[in-house]
Amino acid sequence: MSDRTAGSRRIMGGVAALVATTGMALVIARAEAPPRAGTASLSADEAKEGFVLLFNGRDLDGWLAEGSGYEVRDGLLICPKGRGKNLFHSREFSDFVLRFEFRLDRGANNGLAIRAPAMGKPSYDGMEIQIIDDDNYLEVHNYRLQPWQKHGSIYGVVPATPGALRGPGEWNEQEVRAVGSRITVVLNGRTILDTDLSTLTETADGKGLDEHPGVRRRSGRIGFLGHGDEVAFRNIRIRDLSAAAGGATNAPAAP
Repeated sequence: MSDRTAGSRRIMGGVAALVATTGMALVIARAEAPPRAGTASLSADEAKEGFVLLFNGRDLDGWLAEGSGYEVRDGLLICPKGRGKNLFHSREFSDFVLRFEFRLDRGANNGLAIRAPAMGKPSYDGMEIQIIDDDNYLEVHNYRLQPWQKHGSIYGVVPATPGALRGPGEWNEQEVRAVGSRITVVLNGRTILDTDLSTLTETADGKGLDEHPGVRRRSGRIGFLGHGDEVAFRNIRIRDLSAAAGGATNAPAAP
């Protein structure tokens, strides 16, 4: 048996165990499937740097969905209005650079889970980076956001710098870099968060580090956390820095 075949069997065994434990639906993309017209693609530079696509623009292959909270529409990953819940990628990541584009409805709220466990609350047991329409949230929901709830913040832990988010209906480009304890968020070319989690002695919400054990995690799942508002995503790609550091390929790490 080749190393590649053995590795594939280990990955599928781990995914099967996760599905049995969580009850979430899973579809895995076949690596040999050729790209089709209109699907997501990498730039030549990103391909050389080792980025891979997490969303193929056609379906939810490779993602774990809780119910029917997300759908693919016209090549976009959509969290429809009135639906949501959590959508996790099937594999875990440690150090990485994640890039994606998103479009918010007026007052919409979603979230990006990083280093999250398969079970539990992603915003506490992992980390949630806010994806939210800061400027219109009060008008739509009659709730004034705390600084640590605004876009790009690590929910409850570290607030981001506001002002770089484009208006409802416009596409935004975001990069999230996680390397060890350092988390950096760049929105539309502007760095809005750059923090070293190892230096924290308190959390922005005042609950303390013990209530946010996810800040100590160094690996876990990436996903989107819906809250019933319509949000669209596209061009979701990742460079696995931990795999590169180990001398392997930049293919997503196995669970």
